[in-house]
Amino acid sequence: MRSALANAARSRLAACTVSLTLGAGALLASPNIAFADFRVCNATQSLVGVAIGYRASAGWVTEGWWHIDASSCKTLIEGPLSSRYYYLYAEDADRGGRWDGPINMCVAEREFKIAGAGDCFARGFQRAGFQEYDTREQSSWMVQLTDDPVNDGPSVTGTGTP
Repeated sequence: MRSALANAARSRLAACTVSLTLGAGALLASPNIAFADFRVCNATQSLVGVAIGYRASAGWVTEGWWHIDASSCKTLIEGPLSSRYYYLYAEDADRGGRWDGPINMCVAEREFKIAGAGDCFARGFQRAGFQEYDTREQSSWMVQLTDDPVNDGPSVTGTGTP
């Protein structure tokens, strides 16, 4: 009696384990599940440092540095995006190239979160040119940093998902 009970319990436990494993696999493999966030992918062979700027309820904010290894991605903002426009600045730590743009915002040498985009030098910060990304109010957005073989420099692409 005892061994029949133990065998039945083992059988149920094995069935539960298989169900959980299959359920988790289906969840991860499902193409219909979208994760909302702002991600940056580094498609180069160098370490890259990234800073982001955005409009928050209290005004402009810049944050950095995220270090993104070669051929990998990092999520800079988790969850659905709350702004339409985001700004990105990145530096190639190995070769010294930059992914920049015409919008000036503040950055610092080390990890930072800076309120306000003006008077960078007067407040003890550095100024960098950020590239604007119009997410068109998508819930998530991905920027891919690549080497530009034509101009022998960096290139950026951005895509979103509804």
